[in-house]
Amino acid sequence: MTLLGLGTSLTNIFTCHSHSSSLISTPPPPFTLHFPSLNPTSTLSGFTLSIRRKNLEFCARSFGYKGEPNLIDLMESGKESPGLGLNRNLYPQIEPYSTGFLKVSDIHTIYWEQSGNPDGHPVVFLHGGPGGGTAPSNRRFFDPDFYRIILFDQRGAGKSTPHACLVDNTTWDLIDDIEKLRKHLEIPEWQVFGGSWGSTLALAYSQSHPDKVTGLVLRGIFLLRRKEIDWFYEGGAAAIFPDAWEPFRDLIPENERSCFIDAYGKRLNSDDMETQYAAARAWTKWEMMTAHLLPNEENVKRGDDDKFSLAFARIENHYFVNKGFFSSDSFLLDNVDKIRHINTTIVQGRYDVCCPMMSAWDLHKAWPEADFKVVPNAGHSANELGIAAELVAANEKLKNIVKNNGR
Repeated sequence: MTLLGLGTSLTNIFTCHSHSSSLISTPPPPFTLHFPSLNPTSTLSGFTLSIRRKNLEFCARSFGYKGEPNLIDLMESGKESPGLGLNRNLYPQIEPYSTGFLKVSDIHTIYWEQSGNPDGHPVVFLHGGPGGGTAPSNRRFFDPDFYRIILFDQRGAGKSTPHACLVDNTTWDLIDDIEKLRKHLEIPEWQVFGGSWGSTLALAYSQSHPDKVTGLVLRGIFLLRRKEIDWFYEGGAAAIFPDAWEPFRDLIPENERSCFIDAYGKRLNSDDMETQYAAARAWTKWEMMTAHLLPNEENVKRGDDDKFSLAFARIENHYFVNKGFFSSDSFLLDNVDKIRHINTTIVQGRYDVCCPMMSAWDLHKAWPEADFKVVPNAGHSANELGIAAELVAANEKLKNIVKNNGR
């Protein structure tokens, strides 16, 4: 029996260790796996599993063990897991078959790429931030034999130019850009996938163009309401991450701490570039240090990249100061009726600090027709195992719907 075969229905406590020295050179200490949905009538505690190399890595990575660096991640294969109706494993890394730049205004040019099946069902990936840009790993949520996978960098982010530019950079500009890209690629309609800020933009885009959206996958719901901004940037999340909060707080003098969004906005738009960079690094590190349930050092290091941090922090702050350019605090919830008919899955980490579950819950209550998946042992990042599994499964479900409808 493998851990994947157990699925989420078995939630007892297992002690996993190796009986074979061929798995690793030095056996690791025992791992204790806790499954939060445990049925207390089950009596499998103390059951010892002799697991293969991949399952050992699941234990190690999921619970922070730093063992052999070259063990293969459970989600590398892209093959269907035993006992599960849908594939839940990330697909292998692929390269784009076409890339380009699209001029969307007198100022802005956006980078785009396509990978997977050129004749497949189109899906557009909306990255987070705003200002985060895309990454090659974003392609792995989609079956490359079925999907025509479109990634693009939003205005000012990633490879798009001009870098970190705030001029003519609003939610509505981005929605227009998505439509321009769809028409440029001659796509009649497409599936939309977005996490964090990408979920915000996906909701706004689909509400503006519901006839162009075949399905939605949303992760780490962010509705850009005042209480969400205050929670993360004005001291709420500091109750959980006080050590990460203090460097973010301490960059701002005490007499300006009544509103950190405004104080950072002043510095991120300073005439002095080093002032901009210092503020951008502090802003980005605060977010990266809180994005995973368990600390992720590689993610935190992104805060040291001045180019990435500047776009990420400046554009995020710009959107937050302007309340997402929405006409009301509840704009996205108020317009759910426009997209209620679209097949949708909402994926939310229970312990998401960046975009706490209250927003996903509010969206779920307003939109009960959408599938609602809460990952019990995850934070915010799409790269956490449980969240990645649900995202792949959501795409697989939409893939089957398209196949069955003959579209």
